[in-house]
Amino acid sequence: MKAVALIPARLGATRFPKKLLAPIKGKSVIRRTYESAVNTGLFSDVVVVSDSDEIIAEIQQAGGMAVKSRREYESGTDRIAEVAANMDADVFVNVQGDEPFVQKQPLEALLKVFEGEEGKKVQVGSLVQELKEQQLIEDPNYVKVALDLNNNALFFSRSVLPYPRNKEATIIYYEHIGVYAFRKQALRQFTNWPLTPLETAEKIECLRFLEHGIPIKMVVTKYMGVEIDMPEDIGRAEALMEKNGWQ
Repeated sequence: MKAVALIPARLGATRFPKKLLAPIKGKSVIRRTYESAVNTGLFSDVVVVSDSDEIIAEIQQAGGMAVKSRREYESGTDRIAEVAANMDADVFVNVQGDEPFVQKQPLEALLKVFEGEEGKKVQVGSLVQELKEQQLIEDPNYVKVALDLNNNALFFSRSVLPYPRNKEATIIYYEHIGVYAFRKQALRQFTNWPLTPLETAEKIECLRFLEHGIPIKMVVTKYMGVEIDMPEDIGRAEALMEKNGWQ
């Protein structure tokens, strides 16, 4: 199965301007994300797709592949769809540019849900990890996911999900990890649809699929990386690197 990784990389960010160029122990966030995706060895190509000449130069100077998108887009998925339209692959993986510690094991597990007879039915897949810290469960920067009994996504929200009305119930909270995988047709459909109401309200792009009735198969992983959303996440990322002895 041929898989391609596409990394959408927008320079502007409301909460943390130019975050993708912020250094983590001497390398920018976007460069670490690119190199992490390449180092998995899972992809025939890894390409950064950006609206920024600065980001493109950053990747090209590191010997990587980067292309400039033709216009501004509402979401990273819309951005990579432009490039995917002219590429041949069985599965396209959207690795968000602010995920500098993507690893082989969870990405490999994500690709496996597209294999075999059952896999032929899967159009979209993504990753989740268990969220245990109450502060993070309540943080709207952390997108929560409710799963059905077959690990398909029921809903994504920045609110606490599910809400613990029953204080005695055992609740597992899942955080959405910003990695998606698509069949080409699903990507084409996504970019042809206008913004949907729930997507607009939550600012969570994958809700567009659910609102159109397209299931999203979720893979539970123990990834536990650090997504860069705020300036303080740089410190968390560097602490994680020190803890694991990463360079």
